[in-house]
Amino acid sequence: MAQTLFDKIWDAHTVADLGGGVHLIYIDRVFLHERTGSVALKSLEEAGRPIVHPEQAFCTMDHIVDTFPGRGDETSMPNGGEFIRTTRRAARAAGITLFDIGDEGQGIVHVISPEQGIAQPGLTIVCPDSHTCTQGALGALAWGIGSSEAEHALATKTLRVARPKNMRVRFEGRRQSGVTAKDLILHLIGRYTGAGGIGYAVEFAGEAVRAMDMEARMTLCNMAVEFSAFTGLVAPDETTLAYVEGRRYAPKGAHWKAAMAYWDGLASDADAAFDAEIVIDAGQVAPMVTWGTSPQHAVPIDGQVPDPASEPDGNRRKAMEGALAYMDLTPGTPLAGLEIGAAFIGSCTNSRLSDLRRAAEILKGRKVADGVKAICVPGSTRVKKAAEAEGIDKIFTDAGFEWRESGCSMCFYAGGESFGYRQRVVTSTNRNFESRQGPETRSHLASPETVAASAVAGRIADARSLAGGAS
Repeated sequence: MAQTLFDKIWDAHTVADLGGGVHLIYIDRVFLHERTGSVALKSLEEAGRPIVHPEQAFCTMDHIVDTFPGRGDETSMPNGGEFIRTTRRAARAAGITLFDIGDEGQGIVHVISPEQGIAQPGLTIVCPDSHTCTQGALGALAWGIGSSEAEHALATKTLRVARPKNMRVRFEGRRQSGVTAKDLILHLIGRYTGAGGIGYAVEFAGEAVRAMDMEARMTLCNMAVEFSAFTGLVAPDETTLAYVEGRRYAPKGAHWKAAMAYWDGLASDADAAFDAEIVIDAGQVAPMVTWGTSPQHAVPIDGQVPDPASEPDGNRRKAMEGALAYMDLTPGTPLAGLEIGAAFIGSCTNSRLSDLRRAAEILKGRKVADGVKAICVPGSTRVKKAAEAEGIDKIFTDAGFEWRESGCSMCFYAGGESFGYRQRVVTSTNRNFESRQGPETRSHLASPETVAASAVAGRIADARSLAGGAS
């Protein structure tokens, strides 16, 4: 029987069919971070349950850590230091690999897992973090779980999971110049709503996806959860293999040859049936920016704030009205030209080296507008060092951006550092929920290029008008 990529990975990891559409799935890799993973590690320790195959479990410090230069255990988040110390003690006691503060491998979990070859095609990967789907870009089956599920996966290498249906999203054609993977995924969510992927594992395919480098594919898969999908994934190809080869945890020697032979079959069969399919002409997608309090509130950057009166669905209309009130916007307001007070480049969505390079091209020879607080937080220590080796950090700092240590930072507000009360921010992150980046902060999601251009202009701006830098 013809199978999809998802079917092949799922069936290869099914330990038992528990009935009612629920399967017991074997878990290859478990990744933790100090905000939620510490709970799982501590609970297992207190219960006296050992971790099965601790060499296949990993942990990093990313969510709570400060990103200021010279950082230590203490953070601006109340009790953050205790989270860090508890995680460190428990990870060491359990014998799992820890990427601690100061470790060259430290960084945001969904950045360092692919970066180090922990995520590989055909593997099942779980983490108590909703954006674990990022790692599906490598052809892995990766999804977010809760802390109690993390305990179960660590102790048994299995999880009970309801099998999702299959959806394929095809981005056909070539992207316009200046249009990024972030714009494609925001277009998808804006057009088909944030609930469009409920109950599905989404395979991203099509000419525009095949043309993407691995980091762009990660951005695409990262926001599958904002589409409400179980996960997002891309079939591995030569681009994938070239990315994985030689990384720290990638197979070596004869194991690499065997892995390549297996990975070669990880693609949806030509006659595989999908439960749903969406086809989008990538050439018709423009740079996108959000206006409201959901990623589905996305419009082209030259668009306007929509009028709730034009929305036939009562619940959506009410949500739009609430978003307008929160964001202090009125229907018909052009997004381009909207004054901002802050700009942020970072997060597991857009903090990799290619993201920083593209933003630096916009910033080169320019200055951040007066009154705009601009921050760049690389996604990992390795990304930070690589960017510094290329002089990217100097471009950012010369322009007026703060250059930070790696971590999740301003992607979410947990009682620590924020942009300030009701500040309007243009951000490369993945969520624009109410108070996501601080008390009543008003966040507009966009690509790193749009963030950089907006920081320079002091208002939301189309990066295509600034492409190439000032010098």
